[in-house]
Amino acid sequence: MVDSRWSPASAGRRRGPELERAILEAALEQLGTVGWNALTMEGVAAGAQTGKAALYRRWPSKTDLVADALRTALPQIGEIPDCGSIREDLHLLCVRTRAVMYSRAGQALWSVLHECDHAHAERFHGVISSRLQEPARQLIGELLVRGIERGDVRADATGPLVVDVIPAMLMYRSKVCGSEWQDGEIAELIDQVMVPLLRV
Repeated sequence: MVDSRWSPASAGRRRGPELERAILEAALEQLGTVGWNALTMEGVAAGAQTGKAALYRRWPSKTDLVADALRTALPQIGEIPDCGSIREDLHLLCVRTRAVMYSRAGQALWSVLHECDHAHAERFHGVISSRLQEPARQLIGELLVRGIERGDVRADATGPLVVDVIPAMLMYRSKVCGSEWQDGEIAELIDQVMVPLLRV
């Protein structure tokens, strides 16, 4: 319950990045507790202990705020060090991608997509594309080139469909089939699908 004695002055007059971080964190917290449909700018403002006007000065709408909160909070896959083989490189990439998908922000993002209408969903699909799918595809392309140079990937295995296999499988099994990727399943994806596909 919000303390009725709260006032903007009581928040210590946070400004700039500190206030923005508090607002984005409050938005993420609201998503986790009440979901997209019940989330309000008033509720986020109360959670961040600031005035509603502070939100609207930065984000014109609830959609803008939530998209920014999710984009900011989603972890990055990060660079994949040379693990010595394409199998180990891709395995590490899958493990890191799974961590992003099942992070707090990742789970919140998928929940939002299930709740919001088509017009809003398009905006959040953009977050998935820019923060997860495209970085994963770019990394996979880099790993395939590394594998070709190392000699454990055939030279013609760099096309867009090949690069799409891992992101497509992870998304499909997770979000369409409702299956959580266990370690053994990731190993099967690499050993039974990717390695035979890429083999020299």
